[in-house]
Amino acid sequence: MKDTRTAPQRARPHAGPAWMIMALACACQFMVILDASIVNVALPSIREDLGFTPTGLAWVVNGYLLTFAGFMLLGGRAADLFGPRRMLVAGLLLFSVASLAGGLATAPQILVAARVAQGVGAAMLAPATLAVINTGFTEEHARARAFGAWSASGGVGGMAGAVAGGAITTGLSWRWVFLINVPIGVVLIVVAMMSLAGARTGRREPLDLTGAVTGTAGLAALIYGVMRSADHGWTSVLVVGPVVAGLLLLVVFTVVEARFSAQPMMPLRLFRIRGVAVGSGMLLLFGGIAIAMWYFTSLFLQNVLGFSALQAGLGQTPAAVTFMVIARWAAALLPRTGVRPLVLAGCGCFLAGFGWLAQAHADSGYVTSVLGPTLLIAVGIGLTFPTLMAAATADVPEGDAGIIGGLAQTANQVGGSVGLAVLATAAGAATQAGRSSLAAGYDRVFLMASGLGVAIAVVSLLLPRHRRD
Repeated sequence: MKDTRTAPQRARPHAGPAWMIMALACACQFMVILDASIVNVALPSIREDLGFTPTGLAWVVNGYLLTFAGFMLLGGRAADLFGPRRMLVAGLLLFSVASLAGGLATAPQILVAARVAQGVGAAMLAPATLAVINTGFTEEHARARAFGAWSASGGVGGMAGAVAGGAITTGLSWRWVFLINVPIGVVLIVVAMMSLAGARTGRREPLDLTGAVTGTAGLAALIYGVMRSADHGWTSVLVVGPVVAGLLLLVVFTVVEARFSAQPMMPLRLFRIRGVAVGSGMLLLFGGIAIAMWYFTSLFLQNVLGFSALQAGLGQTPAAVTFMVIARWAAALLPRTGVRPLVLAGCGCFLAGFGWLAQAHADSGYVTSVLGPTLLIAVGIGLTFPTLMAAATADVPEGDAGIIGGLAQTANQVGGSVGLAVLATAAGAATQAGRSSLAAGYDRVFLMASGLGVAIAVVSLLLPRHRRD
């Protein structure tokens, strides 16, 4: 049995050519991930123009991330019930309108509300792109290539944010960080209407409202509490309260889905598929790896080596290009090798790359102490991310493609949020003042990230061995 097999062969339910469908899914994923990072460089200009307080300014970023992660499961199930095209178009429309409102905002409250709406639109879009790939590419090699391109587009979108945000803010205005999404969204809506069929892919059944409310509220409360830990500490009631409430709501969600819902939003039977259960667990751990690589390496370049935000983005561009190339190559290998060899090879790159990066100090040079290890880590990310996504969404019935796409991306987002909070705490505990102390804190983060790589390798052993037919 192959651990990357798909559901039984079926007719491709899309009207347009395969290349157009793949380009649409990749463009949507690129835009969603780009918008999570492009705003960062523009934050000082936004604060000056709109009069944000320091704590209020953080919600320009957090408002988007919170609703993006919190509504992803709901967006995935909606794609199954109402069809990927409907959800893709609705998500693009909401995302574009919210971007227009953000670009024209005249007060802090308007901009934060626009970012919250953007996050909901992104949560509708992201699972639908995976559902499009799962239902539109049924042949194993084509599906693997699609996952490679989709993964690369998201990774490049995250890295392009710093460079594009700096260029747009400097050359035009921070408002164009949002307004640029409007014409792009309109074009993508037209392409979606042309290339995707309108039929539903799932069963005709009502949305599980109890599950939707408890699951979405639980995820949102958990992520909200974790986000606040950076400012208030893990023992604060402002952190413990939302985290405990979120966990309790998720317990209620699980009980409702298992015992009381005739058509559950998250059918627990799907966790009997080993790839879904193990792949989601690995994606949860992988979220911390990605945060350590992109976020904390950027901080090291700026706070220790003295790079500007734009220089830091450019300094990470070689790693982004490497990731894009390796992700496409790994996707081509996946049908022949199976999941486990690629994951183990990627984890070896994590261990070596983060171990090397942890040796950097205040007087280190960029080429020898940052560029080399980040290229190695990027190889590991390119090998693992599309592979984990393929593992977590393989062998899934067509009618559940959306919810599994939402689950996979939710696991990755929650892992990133928790990883950011934990690693930031670890970095802060080792830093007092001065570049040398900051470098020591970031080195601790990189060592912890190498441990996450080992954990992913151990979990991957639960996957079935790949055997040729």
